[in-house]
Amino acid sequence: MINKNSLVLYKKFCAVVTDFDGEKICIKFQVSAGSPGGKKAQYTELKVREKDIILLSEKAATSLEKALSYSEENFSEKIQEVWELLLSDDSTAKESISFSDLIELSAGTFEADKSWFYLNQLLLSLEFAQDEDALKNLKLNFIPRSHEEIESIKQKNYEKEHEAEIHAAFIKRLREKKLNLPDDARFMNEVENVAFCKAEKSKVMVEAGITQTPEKAHQLLIDTGIWPITKNPYPTRYGLSTVSAKEGLGTPPEEERLEVKEIAYAIDSPWSTDPDDAVCFDGKYLWVHIADPACYVKPDSSIDKVARDKGTTLYLPEGAVRMLAEESLPDYALGLQEKSRALSFRILLKDDNSIEECKIFKSYVNVKRLTYKEASEKKETPELKPLFEIAKKNAERRKKSGATNINLPEIHMSVDPESKKVEIGPLERYEADDMVCEMMLLAGEGAAYFAFNNGIPFPYVSQEAPEIPKDILPGLAGQFQLLRCMHKRSVGVTPGMHSGLGLALYSQVTSPLRRYGDLIAHQQLRAYLNGEKLLDKDTMLERISQGDAASVAARKASRQSETHWKLIYLLQNPEWTGKAICIDKKYEDPLFMIPSLALQSSIKGLSDINLNDEIEVKVQGIDITTQKVDFIKI
Repeated sequence: MINKNSLVLYKKFCAVVTDFDGEKICIKFQVSAGSPGGKKAQYTELKVREKDIILLSEKAATSLEKALSYSEENFSEKIQEVWELLLSDDSTAKESISFSDLIELSAGTFEADKSWFYLNQLLLSLEFAQDEDALKNLKLNFIPRSHEEIESIKQKNYEKEHEAEIHAAFIKRLREKKLNLPDDARFMNEVENVAFCKAEKSKVMVEAGITQTPEKAHQLLIDTGIWPITKNPYPTRYGLSTVSAKEGLGTPPEEERLEVKEIAYAIDSPWSTDPDDAVCFDGKYLWVHIADPACYVKPDSSIDKVARDKGTTLYLPEGAVRMLAEESLPDYALGLQEKSRALSFRILLKDDNSIEECKIFKSYVNVKRLTYKEASEKKETPELKPLFEIAKKNAERRKKSGATNINLPEIHMSVDPESKKVEIGPLERYEADDMVCEMMLLAGEGAAYFAFNNGIPFPYVSQEAPEIPKDILPGLAGQFQLLRCMHKRSVGVTPGMHSGLGLALYSQVTSPLRRYGDLIAHQQLRAYLNGEKLLDKDTMLERISQGDAASVAARKASRQSETHWKLIYLLQNPEWTGKAICIDKKYEDPLFMIPSLALQSSIKGLSDINLNDEIEVKVQGIDITTQKVDFIKI
């Protein structure tokens, strides 16, 4: 209880209660100390609320001056004795003890005039920490620290006192690339920030005489053992999260859906775990069924914002970083349950395979999963044969409209999460790969026409026509020529020709589980079908741009990550040899494609080589940080 002449704690000051004024308490405290033979101590008085002060002692103090001037030798030893007593009793160890009880244990009695001195001694001690939770309730309590906590504080104090000496010793070890790990790792955070492109400068690198570049920082982290050589920095360099979305989609809402009787086929790679499209033909209509996460993910919801920031599922050799939570796949991917919810595109085709009509339905679909190989083997069955025929006609139609088809070597690569061993093999392509591709293009084209005809603000994908020379070479060199002719695609709310695909209107709508542009397209289509308010063009453009920027970053990170693991594969297989084909001679050193790695590389000393010439090569040297590899002819 607070009485007149009680000592209290007001902010950082020791104060004495001088009087009471209604609900206010009058206190006096010293704001500046005096000096011998000099200026006098300065005091001030205030009226405060009870919640603004903490009681030091209920007993009356002789005077504020006496409390402020009290001192006692060897009290720290008494504090240590009490700490040892408390720590020897497991029942009281780490339990909070009041200030008054602690002082009585230390000093035998609790005297008001000594309380300010005792408080400061406790706050300076290593043995006790102030109980912050009790302080919130205006109580002065303390908790005995453990031996480990005290040693940690002593170590930090030592390091603070010897900071320059410790730092100089670390820099010497860094120059010699002989760090004391794991202790020295704490000094390397700024080097990691440079390696991750989170910072441009590192004082540590300057002091060690190392150029401040991401590549040099990366090499330094490898040389000092902070990073293993397998460390992949590229997703972080592009500002991408390496953690999949966490917030799961709830149970899909119950709503009226069309029951599609025909079995649809979800055709994908054998390692695919997120099937999001399925196709069938009912004798009149082509049906392309697409996963329907937009039934749950509303525009500008928390899940939508995370998906927009990610832009796409980031596929890396070491695993996928998903745009939508993986736990939601069973409810939303196609073919993982007996009946799948879908947004279905029903397409009526003309004789030349152009689209006469496209209608869109919320649906229930029976889906059967097949691999590309299985589908290709069943291409003559009544269920699949019409799909292959439609695909062939559609490819011919697009080719007549100027579509450019580029075929470069592809591989399948995987990384064991524990051993980091890399496996690389050829990616076999089947007829079903091309068939499914044509089905997806038809769905994207149909969705674009549907949106355009109904005035729906929509994410259209376009591409300027390439200027292709007449003398395109055969083989891989010719395919590389074509690749260099292509313009970048454009995504926006204004429809335009996609010259690379040979389509007058096009939009991507077939992967809403893994591409944000597709997800926002589905949100617009569903809003139209439900008679709900559509996002306007400006809002659409803003969100499309944000999602596409993240997607571009993800594509770059994915490409560089793949190159990283290809080089790791070569380091793990030092006896590797392979075929290299010359694809370009524009620069001094000719450029080669190595099909078994799907890797491009310049090779020195081969000025007399011709385009499409094939040689056998092996590795002479690898720089993992600059992603440069030196191949030589065998």
